[in-house]
Amino acid sequence: MGSIETPPEAAGGTVGKALHVLDMVAGKMRPVRFNDVLADSPYPKATLYRLLQTLTTQGLLSYDEERQTYAPGMRLVRLAHSAWRQSSLAPVARPFLDALSQEVGETIHLAQIDRGQVLYVDKRNASQPVEMFSQAGKVGPGYCTGVGKAMMAFLRPEEQEQAIQNQSFFQHTEHTLTTAEALRAELAEIKKDGIAYDREEHEPGIICIAAPILSSNTRVIGALSITTTTQKYSLETLNDLRPVLLKTAHEIAQAAENWQFPSS
Repeated sequence: MGSIETPPEAAGGTVGKALHVLDMVAGKMRPVRFNDVLADSPYPKATLYRLLQTLTTQGLLSYDEERQTYAPGMRLVRLAHSAWRQSSLAPVARPFLDALSQEVGETIHLAQIDRGQVLYVDKRNASQPVEMFSQAGKVGPGYCTGVGKAMMAFLRPEEQEQAIQNQSFFQHTEHTLTTAEALRAELAEIKKDGIAYDREEHEPGIICIAAPILSSNTRVIGALSITTTTQKYSLETLNDLRPVLLKTAHEIAQAAENWQFPSS
């Protein structure tokens, strides 16, 4: 195995390396053996073993001796729940999502952004539910989702450029934007218009209209979308929902003014 460049998050010494290993294990979405982690690790075998042992001792990872696998530990789950309660938009937005869902009868998504990726923090299913990728707690791409583009369009220039660099530009459908240049052009249009669309860019037959949720000093704190199918709406008729979407996004932003969110 060739040498692998140490990631930026590992630059913080032992803590940074341990968190990187934690990310690797959690990112597998299944229990993993030592060799599975080693295959993706930039660290020597002995260093990786020591980091895994430390994370296990601290309860951030659990180790199944019978299967010889690592998985996220209960301490990490408790920390995640605490972080969710304190930093997620979900609690403050809940009544507004309920009202919007009742009014439009379509799927509602509430999302936040992390390093250019979308974290779905809450969801309301349509009155006639449709199977789709998004679920509360899932992480999705920024470049090909309405909520992702809505948030990226309003990031500070340096934050936006970093978010763009973090995109994979995998072509999910024939409508997916596949270059940074195409994404930059669309983000500029979204910032002018205040609305973003998913034009079947992530999943065939799924479209949405999305709006950013901005603080009073125009910092991005989240995004809201109304998602439906091409069997029920066209992009033109979906635009009829623009007023109620913007109204709800503004209401959530106002309600969030006294809520404590991370400043970064």
